[in-house]
Amino acid sequence: MKRTRSHLSDTTTRMILAAAAFSSLAFLAGILVVLFREALPALRQIGFVELITGTDWYPTYRPPSFGAAPLIASSIQVTVGAMIVAVPLGLASALFMSEAMPARARNIIKPVVELLAGLPSVVYGLFGMELVAPLIMQAFDLPTGLTALSASIVLGIMALPTVTSVAEDALSAVPSACKEASTALGATRWETASKVVMPAASSGIITAVLLGVSRAIGETMAVLMVAGGAIRMPSSFLQPVRPITAAIAAEMGEAPVGSMHYHALFALAVILFLSTLAFNATANALKNKFKAKVE
Repeated sequence: MKRTRSHLSDTTTRMILAAAAFSSLAFLAGILVVLFREALPALRQIGFVELITGTDWYPTYRPPSFGAAPLIASSIQVTVGAMIVAVPLGLASALFMSEAMPARARNIIKPVVELLAGLPSVVYGLFGMELVAPLIMQAFDLPTGLTALSASIVLGIMALPTVTSVAEDALSAVPSACKEASTALGATRWETASKVVMPAASSGIITAVLLGVSRAIGETMAVLMVAGGAIRMPSSFLQPVRPITAAIAAEMGEAPVGSMHYHALFALAVILFLSTLAFNATANALKNKFKAKVE
């Protein structure tokens, strides 16, 4: 009787887990179907090439113009800027926590860093509006501090806890035997960290950077609040810009359902989805390459 009950319990657990897994796939498939279905009219009428290469985004003009190149370029600009801020600081912080910080201090600092990763994006947006933007405006004598530089700094700060936490986990997972062997051969602490620990944790470090980029490129609220909202081809980090996510958030509520503007915003979402997919595939290939090289 007990064996039968145990068997039924295991079967029920497997069925529940399988249902949860398949439900996630079903939800993902549903999102993709809705996304591409709503974007298809715009892609047919405007054309994918014209959409991504056009430089004029005037959806309310007569006739309207749907050129997303300024939005795409702005997304790339603020994401690259955010990574310039987050990756060096995040990896340096992770290396310090894993290799130099005392265990007692690390047990306090690590949860604090992870807590920062869970703060709502609107909090970072308010921080950017009240502190970062005024400092940028005063430092560069600008008419407004809501610029690509402000957005890059805020996004970099948002991505920093994610990069730091995941990279620290990867560095701490390197077996101590590798470090001890390097030290026994006469390597200094820095040589051990840079030539042994970091290469051994390269796959985890790439994952940390990937998660940081994903946080930055998909962020909406903070970018909407801090980037300035100007639709223009970016030529400087000191100009207001409007990335794709900010454009979708700002305009979706005003676009009539079923209009070409409405479908064009879904087409922007498709561009963002395809860009993220391509980036993730490239990052995964690089991760496997570094992992194979280390092994």
